Amino acid sequence: MRARDCRRRVPLASMSPANQRAVCVVLHDVAPATWPGCQRLLQALDEVAGVPVTLLVVPDYHRHGPLNKDRAFTRAIEQRLARGDEVALHGYYHLDDAPRPRGLREHVRRCVYTRQEGEFAALDVSQARERLEKGLDLLRGLGWPVRGFVPPAWLMNPAAWQALQGLPFSYTSTLRGVYDLPSRRYIPSRSLVYSVGSAWRRWTFRQWNAGSLRALQANNLLRLGLHPIDANYPQVIRSWQDFLEKALRDRRAMTKAAFVQGYADGAAQPRPAVSGST
Repeated sequence: MRARDCRRRVPLASMSPANQRAVCVVLHDVAPATWPGCQRLLQALDEVAGVPVTLLVVPDYHRHGPLNKDRAFTRAIEQRLARGDEVALHGYYHLDDAPRPRGLREHVRRCVYTRQEGEFAALDVSQARERLEKGLDLLRGLGWPVRGFVPPAWLMNPAAWQALQGLPFSYTSTLRGVYDLPSRRYIPSRSLVYSVGSAWRRWTFRQWNAGSLRALQANNLLRLGLHPIDANYPQVIRSWQDFLEKALRDRRAMTKAAFVQGYADGAAQPRPAVSGST
């Protein structure tokens, strides 16, 4: 699939880790059920440049079955790892199956904003810890290195933050930034993302993302947050291609794990996690 026939591949920038300005391409909701859409997006990105991608993998997406049962999918991920991509844990089921929310604010946050996919928005500590450990075991059992955890819909309650303690993650993310772990040093970087549910929403997010791209020009880190459903809309694919092409003019493409590892000491100040941070 070529979203734009005249598109040329962009050369990748090179700069030292201590002086890096990075773009991290992050593909959410990676699972056997979503893989066809993921593949279309990855191919579209390759038309711009062969950038490393952070793949947010869901071990048992919507309870369709553990991904390690799908050998074609696991082979595809292994091929992506071989070319420099990263696997990060993205929840376990990608479903919010905690007790129903109390109050309007929680209802909007968990049922409207996230469409009941914010899995770690309302779990208790033991439930969150169990899913984190189970997910790590499954992915590492396949021989995949896992350094990051990104909660579905970028939502974590205080119990989920507590459950992360002592686990071998080097970072986690919210909508507004990345946290180096275990220090919780905060690296501000609001992710660009699309909501594609209607034509007006796609248009609105196109304008918002374009403005965010300009506003984040001075930021060390730029995050592009793609979702498999984006592949259903050619104009959204072209938009992601345009954003990536512009970013690569003066940024180095890298995985989130690579960025966090090379992030210069003192570039961000420690900031405590906030309940329900997005």
